[in-house]
Amino acid sequence: MLPWMKKSRAEQQATAATVACAPDGERIYAIGDVHGRADLLLELVEMIRADMDQGEVGRHTVVFLGDYLDRGSGNAEVLDILCADPFDGGARMVSLIGNHEAVLLQFLEDAEIGRDWLRFGGDATLASYGIRIRRSEPGIDELLRAQAALADNMPAEHLAFLRGLKLSYRAGDYLFVHAGIRPGVPLARQDGNDLIWIRNAFLQSDDDFGCVVVHGHTPNLEVESRHNRIGIDTGAYFSGRLTAAVLEGEERRFLST
Repeated sequence: MLPWMKKSRAEQQATAATVACAPDGERIYAIGDVHGRADLLLELVEMIRADMDQGEVGRHTVVFLGDYLDRGSGNAEVLDILCADPFDGGARMVSLIGNHEAVLLQFLEDAEIGRDWLRFGGDATLASYGIRIRRSEPGIDELLRAQAALADNMPAEHLAFLRGLKLSYRAGDYLFVHAGIRPGVPLARQDGNDLIWIRNAFLQSDDDFGCVVVHGHTPNLEVESRHNRIGIDTGAYFSGRLTAAVLEGEERRFLST
């Protein structure tokens, strides 16, 4: 597109509101960052199950946007819920990786990364598996003991779930990722680290990404529903609000605890 043909922000928003559409006959639920709040996850699951009974829809898909772990106290319980299929086969489940899961998996390979992990909530995940460790400047011996204990205490199905998480999911005019995408980079060439870590460059962009990006990662007390992205991390671990976006046809709506 030539510079003089570029649409204004208002025109982009109006176009995106008209064009962005979920696949025909499908209702998609995208769930934001859980961060160990198993209680809120169960509450939201019940809200979604009730919503699934409304209207005539050919299929339901539930996309989890990552960051299931850390900060909250029910981390192991969250993975129990997800591994057991809380929708009893009534929906296709797609689970994406967040930066917190990526760091946990890295910790199982490299104990020294644990110092960074503990600073942003990894101690809560370790505690949920019965492992206590100093949050502030633990020694390498402590980290190695915690690494070995986590490998021993984490159920095999939890580890398999974490290792099977996807980086992204595309459905209709929506792209689902944990954190966002790098503006100006084609979707097929996006870097995996950006998909789970990016913030300002993505959040501050008014670009038309060629899709509407549905993401978590950056908490806000309210949903951010914009022409090019939908941010649904409402800070569940501190706010008590776990949010799901509901996408059907051109409709966008939200469920929240």
